[in-house]
Amino acid sequence: MSDKDDLRKYSSEVIDGVEAAPARAMLRAVGFTDEDFTKPQIGIASTWAMVTPCNMHIDKLALEAEKGANAAGAKGVVFNTITISDGIANGTEGMKYSLVSREVIADSIETVVGCEGFDGLVTVGGCDKNMPGCLIGMARLNRPSIFVYGGTIRPGAGHTDIISVFEAVGQHARGDINEIQVKQIEEVAIPGPGSCGGMYTANTMASAIEAMGMSLPGSSSQDAVGSDKVSDSFRAGQQVMELLKLDLKPRDIMTRQAFENAIRVVIALAGSTNAVLHLLAMAHAVDVELTLDDFVELGKISPVVADLRPSGKYMMSELVAIGGIQPLMKRMLAAGMLHGDVMTVTGKTLAENLADVADYTDGQDVILPFDQPIKKDSHLVVLRGNLSPTGAVAKITGKEGLRFEGKARVYHGEEGALAGILNGEVQPGEVIVIRYEGPKGGPGMREMLSPTSAVMGKGLGKDVALITDGRFSGGSHGFVVGHITPEAFEGGPIALVEDGDRITIDAETREITVDVSDAVLAERKARWVRPQSKYRRGVLAKYAKTVSSASEGAVTDKYL
Repeated sequence: MSDKDDLRKYSSEVIDGVEAAPARAMLRAVGFTDEDFTKPQIGIASTWAMVTPCNMHIDKLALEAEKGANAAGAKGVVFNTITISDGIANGTEGMKYSLVSREVIADSIETVVGCEGFDGLVTVGGCDKNMPGCLIGMARLNRPSIFVYGGTIRPGAGHTDIISVFEAVGQHARGDINEIQVKQIEEVAIPGPGSCGGMYTANTMASAIEAMGMSLPGSSSQDAVGSDKVSDSFRAGQQVMELLKLDLKPRDIMTRQAFENAIRVVIALAGSTNAVLHLLAMAHAVDVELTLDDFVELGKISPVVADLRPSGKYMMSELVAIGGIQPLMKRMLAAGMLHGDVMTVTGKTLAENLADVADYTDGQDVILPFDQPIKKDSHLVVLRGNLSPTGAVAKITGKEGLRFEGKARVYHGEEGALAGILNGEVQPGEVIVIRYEGPKGGPGMREMLSPTSAVMGKGLGKDVALITDGRFSGGSHGFVVGHITPEAFEGGPIALVEDGDRITIDAETREITVDVSDAVLAERKARWVRPQSKYRRGVLAKYAKTVSSASEGAVTDKYL
């Protein structure tokens, strides 16, 4: 038996022996040769599609990964999974499919690899649900695997990006700019391929995955267009062959300590609240115990040091230009903030990977020193109280203030809230409540990017708060609280709030409360009737039946 045969644990079951002649016949039609049947097979999961600029270039990156696998002596096989675009669907009914797509991606990768018998796997993702979806699929399969990030988009003219366009809608409603000016921003903000350009969810999750050790060093901090990303993809294909030889699999890398590293890097970068949802789901896939309380405890000792959009000044491409997240991670390791002995897809520990990384050059102010942080502890604040007994997640950098108190302005769904913001119904001093947007109630837990962008565009960012059982885009900023659990559809307290109720959000005490007595809430609960979902068939209906709470990652196999 050759060394290669030892590496063909799964493919040999599919294509070896006389009885597998039909399988080999099928594979010959797609280009396999006699020699290819003796090689380990590496699946290359591509999220390419022309539905979004985040993924429009990924077909070429997948082909580079295939070349890398072939050059290393394996047989690379490219297959596709889906992607959707939050940026396109936001504010519409279609956005209900966004978080659902994470599960579809994970399920489809597991299905193809499990069926076809690939021995290893490279996944290439761009738009934000791609990444946790890819990692969940890889974790379930537990075969030698590497994730490749498709890369960040470059800034549009005038330092614009997709959030500039969303906020222009609010500026137009306020009367600050006219329709022609909105169109001018629209025309230049997205100059080509790549994921949304701030520390929004895509760049957040790419950084978390690199910090976790599941992508090659530097993968998260590269422009989508350029030789670095091409090389990253090729090397990933090569490296999976090395992982096969080492028998190094996702569960060997995605340990409790690796998740702690990912959380602390996300905090340092002022990353998206969606990271909480996705990291909980990824941990579930590898049976690592991770809860909202872990984000609280790690948050107490983790400073925010990146001045990145949406709350900061710079875009991801500007972090790329100064060296990406590797120098930051080296600083964090030296300060005792990271576990250096965790294994990574290089076959080396995190500390070994960082040993020769150079620090940032003097004069940059994208990443601040630890003794001069933007916030001394985490911007991801887990809140509890009589409005969210099982936890909610706020994104509070301190620039919005640390406490907000105001009267509730209640909306059943995103559309009504957006209209209320744009038409002037929402007034300074109010807390906008958007409910029935949770995982079950939406269904699908839509992002509230359109309402939060309208708030900022209308100049209300410091004057109102917004809370929801839905979630937020990584591009959302302001005094916002999402993932309120239990959600309204489950009869959680957010379902019982009425216009005029006084709500208090305190980031320092980590409390979110409504000034209504337990007795009154109980009386309202007795009168509450769960609304009927209009989705009785199809993927959204299945999702609503199987999805867990946002406080548990909104996974669909929690209770199986």
